[in-house]
Amino acid sequence: MIDTTRREFAGGATATLLLWGAISGTGKAAEMEELYGLIGEMKAAPGKRAELVGYLLEGTDGMPGNLAYLVAEDAADPDTIWITEVWHSKADHANSLQLPGVQAAIAKARPIIAGFGRQIETRPVGMDAR
Repeated sequence: MIDTTRREFAGGATATLLLWGAISGTGKAAEMEELYGLIGEMKAAPGKRAELVGYLLEGTDGMPGNLAYLVAEDAADPDTIWITEVWHSKADHANSLQLPGVQAAIAKARPIIAGFGRQIETRPVGMDAR
């Protein structure tokens, strides 16, 4: 059974629609070569995953150039989350880290971040919007 809050569902649906808007009707990229993707693994201090997720989602409103920002709980590890991001450009991602809301979220989250795992840069090229 999946327990999804209305906010999480709406956020995911909105991210999907935003990304879909960057893709033409054929499923091919409409200037997608310029898009930048990032998938990262983050570990919360034991028992602090939900709090960490809250902080990460708190600072994501109004990030220029962001098409999708998805925070997901790892199904096998109760302290791990995965963050998937799609940006118009790598520069947009870098600039987002200087935004006051993002800086505030990072400051709140820092004490309960136990570490980082894999970080993978991607180049989004299309998606299937079922």
